[in-house]
Amino acid sequence: MSNRKHTFGEWMIAVRPWSFPASAMPVITATAYLFWKGAEINWIFGLWALVNIVIFHAAGNTWSDYFDFRKKVDAEDTFGAKTLTTGMFTEKEIFRLSLSLTVVATVAGLALMALTGLPLLWIGLGGVLCTLLYPMLKYNALGDLVILMAYAFLPTIGTSFVTTGAIDWSVLLIALPVGLITDGILHSNNTRDTLTDRRAGIKTMAMGLGHKASAILYGFEVIFPYVWIGVLSIIGLMPITTIVIFLTLAVAIGCAKTMMHSLEGGSGVIADLDVRTANLQLMFSALLTVAFIVAKFI
Repeated sequence: MSNRKHTFGEWMIAVRPWSFPASAMPVITATAYLFWKGAEINWIFGLWALVNIVIFHAAGNTWSDYFDFRKKVDAEDTFGAKTLTTGMFTEKEIFRLSLSLTVVATVAGLALMALTGLPLLWIGLGGVLCTLLYPMLKYNALGDLVILMAYAFLPTIGTSFVTTGAIDWSVLLIALPVGLITDGILHSNNTRDTLTDRRAGIKTMAMGLGHKASAILYGFEVIFPYVWIGVLSIIGLMPITTIVIFLTLAVAIGCAKTMMHSLEGGSGVIADLDVRTANLQLMFSALLTVAFIVAKFI
């Protein structure tokens, strides 16, 4: 199988583009926020940063699959990607793909740093470390923290620097709510996979907390962002248009209820909750982005 040519569809399965909004939307939303604030945006650098983080995300996906397979976390009876467990790709192929994506993203990041400034080096270095160390850290209950850093805090801070030439720390006001929902994608996944992860001998935050506490934490991750944006809009730190995100509140409540139902129904109840949470993150972020753009012109 290692010598056969793979189809475009198989390569897409390997990198999982349907997961890219998790990393792309923080960049897009942060750019819209800075635009609303009146910052002079370098749209070319912003697009460059967006493409770069998506490539890093793809690398993170394939590295995760590679190490999960080697550590026997992924098997034929587990949920999620089955690029290696089904024999679609060999370990060597996924390793080469992961390394290639990491090199491309790193070189592109260094080029962007040369055009923008040294601070991007430290932000980018953090992103590279998150990508490379994530497989190991997630086996020791630190995956949730890495996701917040890699898919919320670092992208928004980096976006503010490359698009405006300076770090605007207020972008963290956006990073927190979007990042919490993004983290909910991983947390729902880990809560679902507790039994198979325990069998593989790894530790996740969901395992350490237990199912009930994990369900409560997940509920916080998908509901609190609405409280956060609501309060910020009331006190004037966000435009009033941002309350449009409440159009998706019913979806968030539905996700939280599904997680609570898993306490009695088992992991099968939340088999697709990670996908539903990813869709929630996309809708929440997209509406927030539109809200900032509309507020700029009214």
